[in-house]
Amino acid sequence: MERVMASKLAFKSVVATTTDASDDAVEQLCRKAGIECFRGHPTDLLDRHYAVGVAFGADAVVKIPSDCPLIDPRIIDKVLQVFKEVWGKVDFVSNLHPPTYPDGNDVEVMPMSVLKTAWEEAKGEHEREHTTPFIWDNPQRFTIKNVEWESRLDYSMSHRWTIDYPEDYDFIKAVYEELLPKNPLFSLEDILELLKKRPDICAINEHYCGVNWYRNHLDVLKTVGVENTKII
Repeated sequence: MERVMASKLAFKSVVATTTDASDDAVEQLCRKAGIECFRGHPTDLLDRHYAVGVAFGADAVVKIPSDCPLIDPRIIDKVLQVFKEVWGKVDFVSNLHPPTYPDGNDVEVMPMSVLKTAWEEAKGEHEREHTTPFIWDNPQRFTIKNVEWESRLDYSMSHRWTIDYPEDYDFIKAVYEELLPKNPLFSLEDILELLKKRPDICAINEHYCGVNWYRNHLDVLKTVGVENTKII
């Protein structure tokens, strides 16, 4: 949350957690840290994201997954700046359709009106669980804009900075231990430089690079294919 809230473009930061009792600790931590917390549906994230937008009177919702603890606030700003520039002309802006940044720098932005349409009409389990597939999988209905990494590189399948497995935690912990003491808001470039010097850190979870939720829904996804995921 420190990294998310370091974004220079103004928006209200809210932790949208679940109503499950196991997340009581999340709400308590937010209260202690002075961070807004909203509790919603445990598995229907489309409902949760729409509900938090309604609760806070949002014009638009920015979705930054909690499994991206290395998110660079500068990347958040890049995506939000594009969204501001195309406000009223584009229905959905992200940096992951298709992705180019290292996995774990996910930013998606959509007006509440578009999110409401998805909330009302999306029926697929994957559409409810992952919030935005109904939008980006219907390009004939919604205008989509993608923000590519300005390096012109594509590290989306070769660098994994997200967390699903114990090895991911070990990788992220190692990055934080190396970079946090020098600069709490270390950048994407700082991480890449570290990994060049310390390939042993990169190796911790590299066997999971490219593994994502797409692999479980290739039969229903319309704009994502087998080339966008790794089957294990």
